[in-house]
Amino acid sequence: MARGTRGILVTGGGSFLGDYIAVALLAEGLAVSLLVQPGAEDKLGQLSRHTRWSRADVWSPGSLRGKARGHAAVIHTIGSLTDDPARGVSFERLNLVSTRNVANMCISDGVERLIFISGSRAPWLKRGYIHSKRAAETYLRRSGLRVTIVRAPLLYARDQDRPFFFRLLTRLGRLPPLAWLGLGNAAPLAVELLARGVAQLALADEYDNAIVYADELQRLARRATVPPEETLPGYERRELYDAPDEDLPFGWTPGSDQP
Repeated sequence: MARGTRGILVTGGGSFLGDYIAVALLAEGLAVSLLVQPGAEDKLGQLSRHTRWSRADVWSPGSLRGKARGHAAVIHTIGSLTDDPARGVSFERLNLVSTRNVANMCISDGVERLIFISGSRAPWLKRGYIHSKRAAETYLRRSGLRVTIVRAPLLYARDQDRPFFFRLLTRLGRLPPLAWLGLGNAAPLAVELLARGVAQLALADEYDNAIVYADELQRLARRATVPPEETLPGYERRELYDAPDEDLPFGWTPGSDQP
């Protein structure tokens, strides 16, 4: 995809990952649109002035109608590592239903390409989470869309205070032979690196119908032309997300009024 052509639509505006990806896309000179959960508009900060954004609920297909029209691709960031069965919020609803609705939006609006932020299998992640993400991947492969699947590990902001265990995993994941054995693709990754890598995926067509892991994202991130912190006037990373939650790195979850 050439720079300056039709824009990219990102689900999860006003969330941890969605906003970082939006800034990385802007740094590459791409036009960016955001889907924002009703009530989360104030979380956009400066992005509200540098992107086109609209309210939509990914669990309500009607609210998605027409939102992807005219875009070159959609990046779907929404999901959760934690469920809440007492509220009827299952992993299937959080990670599969939202993806299915977004895929159907792409099909009805004529957008052929979708980049899906999935999850990388790791012992510290719930099986239900991984199962729902794999089910979403299967649905996308059968949808007829040109799909790129990003199997992301846990994400963190560089200035975030993280548990020692996850800091250690990140360090060990860079070292052979553990990196060769796959730990590097499961160890927590800086969200800035993932965002830059995803922005490069949006620019490249050769990753259609591919699965991309953390090691490839980091390689792609090195192609970035402008650091995200130089993209917006007065941009500060902390403005995007003041208190990243290790358990909810991928976007919003249904509100208490969701059925």
